[in-house]
Amino acid sequence: MKIKSGWLLVAVVALAGAGGYYYWRYHDANALPAGFARGNGRIEAIEIDIATKVPGRIREILVNEGDFITAGQVLARMDTEQLQAQRRQAEAQLQRATINVDTTKSLVTQRMAEKTAADAVVAQRMAQLDSANRKLTRSEQLIRTNAVSQQVLDDDRSAAATAKAAVAAAQAQVAASEAAISSARAMVVDAGAAIDAARAAIESITADINDSTLKAPRDGRVQYRVAQPGEVLAAGGRVLNMVDLGDVYMTFFLPTAEAGRVAIGAEVHLVLDAAPQYVIPAKATFVADVAQFTPKTVETEEERQKLMFRVKAHIPPELLHQHIEEVKTGLPGMAYVRLDPNAPWPANLQEKLTR
Repeated sequence: MKIKSGWLLVAVVALAGAGGYYYWRYHDANALPAGFARGNGRIEAIEIDIATKVPGRIREILVNEGDFITAGQVLARMDTEQLQAQRRQAEAQLQRATINVDTTKSLVTQRMAEKTAADAVVAQRMAQLDSANRKLTRSEQLIRTNAVSQQVLDDDRSAAATAKAAVAAAQAQVAASEAAISSARAMVVDAGAAIDAARAAIESITADINDSTLKAPRDGRVQYRVAQPGEVLAAGGRVLNMVDLGDVYMTFFLPTAEAGRVAIGAEVHLVLDAAPQYVIPAKATFVADVAQFTPKTVETEEERQKLMFRVKAHIPPELLHQHIEEVKTGLPGMAYVRLDPNAPWPANLQEKLTR
């Protein structure tokens, strides 16, 4: 029993030594020299929803999931029969408004001619009133010497009053003509406004028709087909989801002490789990000013060190363009940040995917 116990003790010591050796070796292999930090992350890219501007039915979708697309490429088309009918209606309204402008302009000319005639009538009635007033004046002088009868004087007074009333009526007709001219001119302005409104309606409908052809806003790859041809969508309904492969980055997290030393533009090397043989260059472009993981209390220095801050590192667009076929979002990996710009990169983290 003593011999077996001795062998058992030797075995335990040997296993402990081997475990310690392998722990030391693994820890040493993953240790970073001073001036560097690392964090787990995931490759992400800007996602863009290709959506409808106006409600309608999907007529056709021209791309499939995984297809590479370029800026301006037609991705889908919506049915535009109703919009086409609305545009024809607006064009008819424009034609009617254009005709109405010509009609109202002719009406202005007519009203101005009527005013000219009314002005002539006023002049005529004024002349008649002047003649009647002079005749009445003579009769009033002659009646004093009994050269004319009282009847003649009464007739002259009546004629003068009649002439004065005729002048007033003629002047009222002139005023009515002026009002008619103002009304006709207002109708011209209104008809012109109707033309502008019809043109604006045509432009708006045409814009909606153009927007019914869904185009890629930038280069990228189709990620999802959210809807299918024949479906009716509301305004803003999603048809496709794409990712911008020219704007790819890794988001990772660092503790307070390390995040505070990350400079915008600092060098970052990325190693993806799916391709550990490559080291991808990147640049730190964002450091959050608010901690993402916060303990319940941060009253001690040790607890403050537990705060984790989000960092983003963008991959150069020219590098992405060279390897566009291999770019995939969602891949996990490790980000290594150089906190000290003078610190040399370890041999295993030297850049292995060049631009």
